[in-house]
Amino acid sequence: MNGFKKSVLAVALLSGFSAFAAPVAITNATVYTVTEQGILEGATVVMDEGKIIAINPESHNATQIIDAEGKILSPGIISSLNQLGLVEVGAVAASRDAGDKKADITFDPSLAFNPRSSLIPYARKGGITRDVIAPSGGDEIFAGLTSVVDLSGEFDSVLTPRNAVLVELGERSKGSRAYSLQELIDTLDGQAKKLEKAAKKSKKDDKDDKEPSKKETILTELLSGDKPLIVEVSRAQDMLELIKLNTQFKKLKMVFAGAHDASVIAEQLSQANIPVIISVVANLPGSFDSLNSSLTTAGVLEKAGVKVLLTIGGDASHNMYQLRYDAGIAVANGMSPEGALKAVTANVADVFGINAGQIAVGKAADLVLWSADPFEISSKVEKMWIGGEQYSTQSRQDKLAERYTKESALPRAYTK
Repeated sequence: MNGFKKSVLAVALLSGFSAFAAPVAITNATVYTVTEQGILEGATVVMDEGKIIAINPESHNATQIIDAEGKILSPGIISSLNQLGLVEVGAVAASRDAGDKKADITFDPSLAFNPRSSLIPYARKGGITRDVIAPSGGDEIFAGLTSVVDLSGEFDSVLTPRNAVLVELGERSKGSRAYSLQELIDTLDGQAKKLEKAAKKSKKDDKDDKEPSKKETILTELLSGDKPLIVEVSRAQDMLELIKLNTQFKKLKMVFAGAHDASVIAEQLSQANIPVIISVVANLPGSFDSLNSSLTTAGVLEKAGVKVLLTIGGDASHNMYQLRYDAGIAVANGMSPEGALKAVTANVADVFGINAGQIAVGKAADLVLWSADPFEISSKVEKMWIGGEQYSTQSRQDKLAERYTKESALPRAYTK
């Protein structure tokens, strides 16, 4: 019996050690820290147990050493506001789980997140290590809750569920944009009055209070600044009205998404300290709300002091790997290279409360080693780490290409 117990203990200890990879050191790298340290030449980054534990240490005990040969090491790219893992084929309704007619502020689509989606390895090819998935909503202005996931493909990929609220405002095919905006104002104002009333109650009355509903709890988190409010809106006048609302509720953390007219009110956005999530290549007016769309918008906003986050517009789930190309387009049209890198790493992490997006001690070891400049089309991901673990960028498309081009005695497309 004692021998059996010792064997079980030994297996448990071995299992415990295997759960954490040995310390890894990446040496001789050109490190884009996306911090005040800037770019470090010939630098060493050490990671262990999923986090960065040292940068340029005098010594280290890493058991695995990777020579970067002077190549660029950057934080993993963080995408946002898409349905990755919630949709497989857009035209197949049964594979879409991001929205529902009954969806409201409490809707959490991360419950249906599929870490084994074939789209995830494809997104990794673009250097993307984390993502903020978003609901597509329903009949209400509140589309639901966003969540942070990693692109490891593991079953515990949902890292931070329900981290922000998404609201859809602006143009309407039916009804008035004014009614939608008024609904948002009334909802926040109504919850603020409830909280004010509750605060004035005496302690003896507290026991009679009902438990707050899920909706009320989320609204309270918005008003206290515990969750950001992401508002899909594009017309300049609508954004100016929302800036007034953001000023009214002092702790509200409002973020504009879409924001096609943002360059027109860049100064007001900067003064209000409201971040903006935009697609660089959404540069043609698709409606009367987007008449000021331009490739130069990201650069204009950066120069005005607005915190810019870059995302993929349209079918983002299937085209997420292109985000680094969009960042390159932003640089070609007035944005600084440093600002563009922040817009797909540190800025996203800051807005959504993610412990990643920078190469700094204590940050998640989400790292990408590039063959050359990450924003160049010809560059490739050579190695990628998510939470300190190395992952492949081989996708379904690579496997299909190999299958259909492999030399074989069998007819083309057949493999042994």
